[in-house]
Amino acid sequence: MSFLDLLSMSASNLWRRKLRTCLTILGVIIGTASIVVMLSLGFGLKKSYMSEIENSGELTTINVYSGGNNYYYDEDGQTSNTDNEITDEVIEQFSQLEHVDFVSPILSCNIIFRQGVYRNDSYVTAMTTEAMVKKKLELASGTIPTSDEEIRFIFGNSSVQDFYNYKTNSYPYWDTGELPEIDFEGDFFVIYDTEAFYNSEYGTDSDTPVKPPKKYITGNNCLVAGDVEAYNSFSYGVYTNIDALKKQLKKVFKNKAIPGQPTTKSGKPYSYWVYEQAYVQVDDFNYVSEVQKQISEMGFQANSNAEYVESTQKQFNTIQMALGGIGSVALFVAAISIANTMMMSIYERTKEIGIIKVLGCSLGNIRSLFLIEAAFIGFIGGFLGLILSYGLSYILNTFLGGALGNAMDMGGGGSSGISYIPLWLSALALVFAVLVGIIAGFLPAMRAMRLSPLSAIKTE
Repeated sequence: MSFLDLLSMSASNLWRRKLRTCLTILGVIIGTASIVVMLSLGFGLKKSYMSEIENSGELTTINVYSGGNNYYYDEDGQTSNTDNEITDEVIEQFSQLEHVDFVSPILSCNIIFRQGVYRNDSYVTAMTTEAMVKKKLELASGTIPTSDEEIRFIFGNSSVQDFYNYKTNSYPYWDTGELPEIDFEGDFFVIYDTEAFYNSEYGTDSDTPVKPPKKYITGNNCLVAGDVEAYNSFSYGVYTNIDALKKQLKKVFKNKAIPGQPTTKSGKPYSYWVYEQAYVQVDDFNYVSEVQKQISEMGFQANSNAEYVESTQKQFNTIQMALGGIGSVALFVAAISIANTMMMSIYERTKEIGIIKVLGCSLGNIRSLFLIEAAFIGFIGGFLGLILSYGLSYILNTFLGGALGNAMDMGGGGSSGISYIPLWLSALALVFAVLVGIIAGFLPAMRAMRLSPLSAIKTE
């Protein structure tokens, strides 16, 4: 008997018992849909979490620190850091490490911004343009500052809260809930020498008055995209291009020590820059821990989200196993239903089995006949169960996905849905349903194969 004949007979036998077959298939549909939807919830939560970190640009990021700012004077009267300094030479060494995509030094300083009666004493962070692009900095308008232009600043979308009226010494947003009228694309008066400003403004222990520092004007500034309540990694800070800031600081503090930079014993600045932090971008998340270890062995403090993400992934895997186990119960019940259906089919077709044995049908063909019937039930139930799974997944994402995303404060769009069914899961679920059908039908098929032909023919 050919394989096509076995397929035809199996389909015909199932069709003759429509109600029982449909009920058995329904059990497989429910079982398949249960396990797929349960697993999809775990995959959806994991995907949303990973997507949120990836969108922030922090998934493959390593933050490197020098470890301290303690200086001592050497024999030549020059200062050296007791910990490894992050210099341009060190930045170059980081960039030569395998799997490192790029490196950006981070330079920070205190700067005062004024516009009209409003003032903001800000902590400005400077990095390369490439770093801001890689960290997915989105602007409401304008372009990211580059090193080839006059210094411009990017204000976080929530930084407007920190502008206060220096004449009345009041914060409009925190006092009244109203935002101050700041034109972020307009001109600002900028004060870089904050120590001289505070001394001239509030006085010192000395009776000698301090001359107010020079004010500079900067225009064509930018604002981070998002309203004042929206959160992202750039919401509250002020940012600029690092090369532009270094040029500006050299101009402002000409022949003087730049705040935060090491000096000789006589107070003269070094010819090189020292950075308090470096931003290292790795080309693949799987190599973050490896690169982080290499940087730590070089004597620097290095941290990343790798350990936290790996720990969270283990938690998600545990959740997936639990959800999959719950769904498997329904599929196990479906397997029992398939076994029961096949066993009942054997009892009803005992005489038929005896006749085909007498006619010369091999034992292998008889076994294959029942296994194919069981596989048919598994395949049809698995296929329809997948369709039901995708429908349920769509409903969950449509009606519950947005609410869950808001509850988790994903910043509007970070969540891709609470249910996610990867293609490999669909294929695996279909194969698994067929295997469950074959395994459930194995014992009934063996019983049919072992029936005595003469006893089977005599059965009424």
